[in-house]
Amino acid sequence: MEMSGRTVIVTGAASGIGRATALLLAREGARVFGGDVDTTGGKATEEMAKKDGLDVRVFAMDLTDPASIDAFAGRVHEAAGGRVDGLVNAAGWDRIQPFIDNPPEMWDRVIAINLMGAVRLTRAVLDPMMAAQAGKIVHVSSDAGRVGSMGETVYAAAKGGLIAFTKSLAREMARYKINVNCVCPGPTDTPLFAAQPEKMRDALTRAIPFRRIAQPEEIGEAVLFFLGRRSDYITGQVMSVSGGLTMVD
Repeated sequence: MEMSGRTVIVTGAASGIGRATALLLAREGARVFGGDVDTTGGKATEEMAKKDGLDVRVFAMDLTDPASIDAFAGRVHEAAGGRVDGLVNAAGWDRIQPFIDNPPEMWDRVIAINLMGAVRLTRAVLDPMMAAQAGKIVHVSSDAGRVGSMGETVYAAAKGGLIAFTKSLAREMARYKINVNCVCPGPTDTPLFAAQPEKMRDALTRAIPFRRIAQPEEIGEAVLFFLGRRSDYITGQVMSVSGGLTMVD
């Protein structure tokens, strides 16, 4: 199994892409520590893993709260014996509405969860990785951050920031043999997508060359590639997983 003997953190593990990624990595032999503010969903993920004999534990973490992030990182490092081999920043949140209708407190929440939460958690796990001269970090951004998306302007800004963070951090961490890459999903079958109006969901599906939205596991496969040995010489890269919806350089 590709991830045998590896310990990986996956945020957003209570549902959607985070849950699918956590379970996929565990099936490949990883010991997974999930983080999520949704403790009920986190317990459900643990139960799903337990039924299949997989090693997945999900701890409470609020990405809008720096103290919660630090406490989570400390708890994982203690349970993992000092360091983790991989970090997947998969958590995300948004509310679809025109920018001019956004309340300012929504901007703060979107940026905290989608950008600053990932920045803070990444910093919290870097020191042991740097000391070991090993580690892989994968940020789950969005094609909204690459090409923009109507009704998701601040979300696109935050996800675009995550792409830039990926590239700059990859340059800084290369001397420590730490790979940093980014996966950008297109429309994906997650609770966030399901909450959108049917007309919008249908329009997006028709716009995709494959005429279907992604399954969360398909995003997880791209994450697995960046965590595994096949990507050892790849860093600072952005992979779109969108069924061909966003064919841009």
